[in-house]
Amino acid sequence: MTDQPSKPAPGARPPAVQTVNGRPLPGARPIPGPTGLPRSIIGGVKARQRPGALPVPAERGVSALTPAPVLDRWNADAAGIRPAALDRGDNVITMFEVIGEDWWTGGGVTAKKVAAQLRAIGDRPVEVQINSPGGDMFEGLAIYNVLREHPQDITVKVMGMAASAASVIAMAGDTVQIGAASFIMIHNCWVVAAGNRNDMAEVAEFLAPFDQAMADVYAQRSGRTAAECAKWMDQETYMSGSVAIERGFADELLSADQTKVDEKAKASDAAVNDVRAMELALVAGGATRGDARARINKIKGTPGAVLEPADTPGAGGDPELAAAIERLAQSFRS
Repeated sequence: MTDQPSKPAPGARPPAVQTVNGRPLPGARPIPGPTGLPRSIIGGVKARQRPGALPVPAERGVSALTPAPVLDRWNADAAGIRPAALDRGDNVITMFEVIGEDWWTGGGVTAKKVAAQLRAIGDRPVEVQINSPGGDMFEGLAIYNVLREHPQDITVKVMGMAASAASVIAMAGDTVQIGAASFIMIHNCWVVAAGNRNDMAEVAEFLAPFDQAMADVYAQRSGRTAAECAKWMDQETYMSGSVAIERGFADELLSADQTKVDEKAKASDAAVNDVRAMELALVAGGATRGDARARINKIKGTPGAVLEPADTPGAGGDPELAAAIERLAQSFRS
């Protein structure tokens, strides 16, 4: 690494990551002016220094996804956690879904949606509420890049879990608040690939700069070394609220009364994640994503049916169908 992380002031955004092994990161751009701030805020806001852009593939021929065990952990510990207050300000962006377009629900958090929300908010501070198991890591990098360009302060609130791609998004906050029972989870880019050893070597080489850039941003945000962060990424590390604060990934705890568990949302979140886990298992077994979705639909029904309360396991639907889906899910996990 040519950019050595320096320990920032508490809560400060990390400085830009510009190069890996002397070469510019794909997607990174020079930071103009002597202040080191993006052009959009020079001479304007008295904000902390913005971090550099993270690399995003020019061609998205491969998807970096969230592994099924992370979805299971989210089901058990974080599904259904929502803000306690029913009304929210018009400067709040919520991320309570997977990152990236979600084929199963028609939702998902995308850079395009976040950019549109920021345009609507305008030149004002922003609050980003996160409870997400992650999803498409590369879409998460793009969302991080969009948020870092906002000209006002960003407060990130980790209300349940910010895992995988969602943990990268959280690093764009000037201030990161986290619940005592919430988690930040970091890991390396995770993809499903097929081929011989040469193909696998090519994929590994393709992923290495993204892992390195993420380790640098985690390090610069936390004040830890890139090597420490890379080790935690290798271990697929979950950090509770207190641990995340101790390690510098968050700044302060959310009060307990700021979150609640929405049981209906929890059941829906868990049911959809079971289907996503089945899809990943089929793809890992060699099926294309299209084939995997078609096979699941033969058992489950049409896309979107998973969201209907009458069809979701544990939500009062057909007990035999629910049991069949659960057995299928368990066989994939074993």
